[in-house]
Amino acid sequence: MKILPRMIALLCLVPALESEAQNAFEFKNPPASYRPTPLWFWNDTRVTPQGIDAQLPDLRDKCGYGGISILPFGAKFGPRYLTSDYFDLYGYAIQRAGELGLKMALYDEYGFPSGSGGAINGDEVPRFTNRYPSLTLKRLDKIEEEITGGISYHRPASRDGVLMGVVAMNTQTKERVDLTGKVTEGVIVWNVPQGRWKIMQFICVTDGDPNMDYLSRDAADAYIEMTHQQYYKRFPDAFGSTIVQTFYDEPTLYRAQGRVWTPAFNEIYEQRYGESPILLYPALWYDIGPDTQAARNALFSLRSDLYAEAYPRAIDEWSRAHGLRATGHQDNEEIVNPVGTSGDLMKCFRYLSVPGIDKIGGNRPAEKFYRLIASAAYNWDHSLVMSETYGAMGNLSWDSIYCIAMDQFTQGINVFIPHAAWYNDQKVTFLPELSSRNPLYADGLYDFSTFLGRLQLMMQNEDRVVSDIAVLYPIHTMQGDHRFDGPLTPYEGGVAIPYLDYVEIGDMLTNTLGRNYLWLHPEVLASNCSVDKKGLNLNNTIQYNTFHTLIIPASKTISIKTLEQALALFRNGGRIIFTSQLPTRSAEMGQDARIGELMNELLPAATRYNENKEGGQVHFVAQLTPEALQKALKFEEPADIAFDTSKPLRYIHKERDGKAIFYLANLDPSAYRGDVIVRGKMRLEAWNPHTGESAPVSVRYEKQGKEMVTRLTLDLPEHHSLFLLER
Repeated sequence: MKILPRMIALLCLVPALESEAQNAFEFKNPPASYRPTPLWFWNDTRVTPQGIDAQLPDLRDKCGYGGISILPFGAKFGPRYLTSDYFDLYGYAIQRAGELGLKMALYDEYGFPSGSGGAINGDEVPRFTNRYPSLTLKRLDKIEEEITGGISYHRPASRDGVLMGVVAMNTQTKERVDLTGKVTEGVIVWNVPQGRWKIMQFICVTDGDPNMDYLSRDAADAYIEMTHQQYYKRFPDAFGSTIVQTFYDEPTLYRAQGRVWTPAFNEIYEQRYGESPILLYPALWYDIGPDTQAARNALFSLRSDLYAEAYPRAIDEWSRAHGLRATGHQDNEEIVNPVGTSGDLMKCFRYLSVPGIDKIGGNRPAEKFYRLIASAAYNWDHSLVMSETYGAMGNLSWDSIYCIAMDQFTQGINVFIPHAAWYNDQKVTFLPELSSRNPLYADGLYDFSTFLGRLQLMMQNEDRVVSDIAVLYPIHTMQGDHRFDGPLTPYEGGVAIPYLDYVEIGDMLTNTLGRNYLWLHPEVLASNCSVDKKGLNLNNTIQYNTFHTLIIPASKTISIKTLEQALALFRNGGRIIFTSQLPTRSAEMGQDARIGELMNELLPAATRYNENKEGGQVHFVAQLTPEALQKALKFEEPADIAFDTSKPLRYIHKERDGKAIFYLANLDPSAYRGDVIVRGKMRLEAWNPHTGESAPVSVRYEKQGKEMVTRLTLDLPEHHSLFLLER
């Protein structure tokens, strides 16, 4: 018997998930707490209580939204931001939202990005700069000159900003000398040895950008005091009741000419690693010899740590202390080499309860990075993942609107923030305008919000995400080949690394091969993973996993621990797949030879272990194609779910109390008609998020290799989706 989603309403309801919050009745009629909470732009006009009274009920009753996130925007917005009149109006919005049963997310800016208090996309008043001028964004500058040795060098040291160090480097031998201690009364004094030398001063200066110092926890705390704390001081009773979430927007490292730095960097480096970083500074611009990649990893890794530990960690801790969850996203998440824009796009979210991404127009393919952001949540044992969706994408068709949402939920998104509803619909800056006043969407918004409510009801939980395949996030090779003042603009990331293929691997697995996978950060692989006969174990409490395959994308630079874990997995019967570029450099100082030893042990050993029927397999996919990757992935045992047509469905596999939950989506313009094969012997139910109905599934069992599988025939219409639940 085929599953016909359009006919499910004719079938009787069956018992649903054990959780009361996800019974069949609530799936059909999702509560407001699971309905989407859009950004509500208070844009370029004076907002009034009367306007709030007119629009808020419609956002609930005609659009089906479960809440709002107020975003003050534009030069003509009033009342004036953070004044008593502003807070009086905001308090009225809280009161009315509470009366209507709507939840609120506390957006932390006037305009965006978060960090200035209205200076950008607001009224151009730099409130943070005016209040905390010493805590604004800093930049690392370099002053240099080349000289020939055999002379006595006397030059004044820069008096701008904070002198981070002075280094001389022999341009031929790459020998480096720390001259910082030779600065006397503001003058660099040095007897220059023979040879050609480049003498560099590294200075941390105030950039002039009005945003907070994104690497400083002091700056983050000050910004929270200026913004969030002011709301809490006035409306404490709303926190945890009406206001349930905080939202930050688009901080980035491409500001300050792509050289964001902080004066405390050297001190923090010495505290954490017990040595000075000064001799490493030239690697931020130049090849310094065999230590180049390791030096860059040391510096850029700490910069990423500081970035994660400043605002994201501060806002998460503040939010938790005030009964809220915290979310937010980076700007330019789509840059393939993120070192110049986000530092480390996974580590950005290490301390954030709900990592996020922005699906936006303008040829910015955020969809290639959904799973990366979701994996950041899972790596650090979180379960919620946010997307701000549809901004600046124009007047999308309903098919596009649904397909974008389905794509996101199959890749781990489960907190959906539509962009946007606009208070002043005569001055919409970024289409679409998703309110009942827009005739293009008015008739369909309530049904769409209900659809999203069903998805969020099923997916906003602590269910673990299941995958057999881990793909290494190749941050060490990206940091090793990154440098300041590269050929691209800072907004574009500064340096493109031509051999990178990790994004293509993710795209092939998702779109062509229909395989589920998770990204694994190398620090998590080193610190929170173990290997045994079962496989590579991610040892989390909630988002735990056991992987049978580890894919290592093209990498010149890699950590020793990564290869040691790969070797252990291979020896325990797992599968290692290298692609395109084999690693030769170590992310650790002076350890390139060890990388060579491990690679020599991995690649030649594969044949020997297989001949003795011991260990696993190692593959090198020299030319990355879907066919070559599929061949390397081919297992004797079945995948968790497989499709018998050439166009696999998108899916995510979750598990609760040992029972499987699959969400399948057909994004194609034609129906999927074929079999679906699920690993294991299961009784299944189909839950349709488009209609809210549920029904049992006719299945048949068969043996595949050594394991039983469950086979069902699926007829899934174009642009539709379905849950399969194990009973």
